[in-house]
Amino acid sequence: MSWIAFLLILTGVLLNAVAQLLLKAAVRGMGHIGLTAPALLRAGWVLAQNPYILGGLACYAASLVVWILALSRVEVSLAYPMLSLGYIVTAVGAWAVFSERLAPLQWVGICVIILGVVLLARG
Repeated sequence: MSWIAFLLILTGVLLNAVAQLLLKAAVRGMGHIGLTAPALLRAGWVLAQNPYILGGLACYAASLVVWILALSRVEVSLAYPMLSLGYIVTAVGAWAVFSERLAPLQWVGICVIILGVVLLARG
């Protein structure tokens, strides 16, 4: 895999992880969103005006463009597993930003993902 392809994949992963964290920031403090039509409409209206939601959607759109650029340079069978890096970035980001707990087994899983990505990148 070329360094450009890897950089594109990594950029897409980071944009996707930032989008997740922005969406979480948007819903913090809202409590559970009800599944009735009125509750969904009310939450949708509130969230549609939230800058974190807009930022998250922008990151998703940018990550899609970057992902397409990456796929034009590398096989999807190699690129797609690299998306697992997003779990690491999102989990560590949620731990750092939102003080979410990461259990020891989750840290082991993160190490396994890193090992897998290294093996894929070298293969």
